[in-house]
Amino acid sequence: MRALVTGITGFAGSHLADYLLSQGVEVWGTIRWRSLSANLAHLTGKLHLVECDLRDSTSVGSLLEQVRPDRIFHLAAQTFVPTSFHAPAETFIANTVSQINLLEAVLRVCPEARTLVSGSSEEYGRVLPEELPVKETNPLRPLSPYAVSKAAQDLLAYQYHQSHGLYIVRTRAFNHEGPRRAEVFALSSFAKQIAEMESGLREPVLLVGNLDSKRDFLDVRDVVRGYWLALELGEPGEVFNIASGHMWRIGDALDHLLALSKVRVEVRQDPARLRPSDVLLMLGDATNFRARTGWTPEIPFEQTLRDLLDDWRAHIGSQAKTSG
Repeated sequence: MRALVTGITGFAGSHLADYLLSQGVEVWGTIRWRSLSANLAHLTGKLHLVECDLRDSTSVGSLLEQVRPDRIFHLAAQTFVPTSFHAPAETFIANTVSQINLLEAVLRVCPEARTLVSGSSEEYGRVLPEELPVKETNPLRPLSPYAVSKAAQDLLAYQYHQSHGLYIVRTRAFNHEGPRRAEVFALSSFAKQIAEMESGLREPVLLVGNLDSKRDFLDVRDVVRGYWLALELGEPGEVFNIASGHMWRIGDALDHLLALSKVRVEVRQDPARLRPSDVLLMLGDATNFRARTGWTPEIPFEQTLRDLLDDWRAHIGSQAKTSG
């Protein structure tokens, strides 16, 4: 089997590459401007990487002509919520136009391929307390330009399935963390700051945003396994939540990281880390997905946090040796 992963250099994309290779799948991925992420350094020689600008329909068509995939995992997107507030048009164009180009190329080149469109729990946005846990049928009330763009991707995928009969499965993954998470995201930022403090590279003052939001957290390795099962066992045209069914307060997750640290830390709020509007409560119901695929989370979130911190410790330690 041959799989194409858009956004393979990213956080989830690199972990999906790991999982697909473990299943004996031939893995192809898209990169831009010949830039190879450190996330894939451990997979050198095991992947087929193709330079492609997904915003260019000609480039996308050439990609699919070359790869002719059996499975497509569309993960590429501008995913950082604060950036979407600063660049809403760019975020919307990047996320929606890229997907339109991909699905149009699938129609022309490989209409029999199975495609997964990865959505986000951010699509649900403002969720009322009585609506928790959130089912797939809950209204979408997105609270950021990023969330609006993901809702548009979600609906475009549904439309292409209905209008053209493409085999498309949609997922709405809830917050996922783990090794290789970019430092711009809250828990990874906390872990990096702690690792820098432990190495003496930063004063023991940890900068945070809103610690009171509650999220349904998963390990990224459980999520990418879910992506695989969604395409193998999911129903085309349907949308599935991938969620743990448990909420963690951001501040409690920080406390767990601090308990793992080797330094005493002062926590200080940074106004620059606060969003204009924020999702305060998010708890997912993955009953449909579990029933359809048998998926269930396997990695406790406490282990995810430990692995995240250890990953930053290794990264910071490696940097220190290089600079030394």
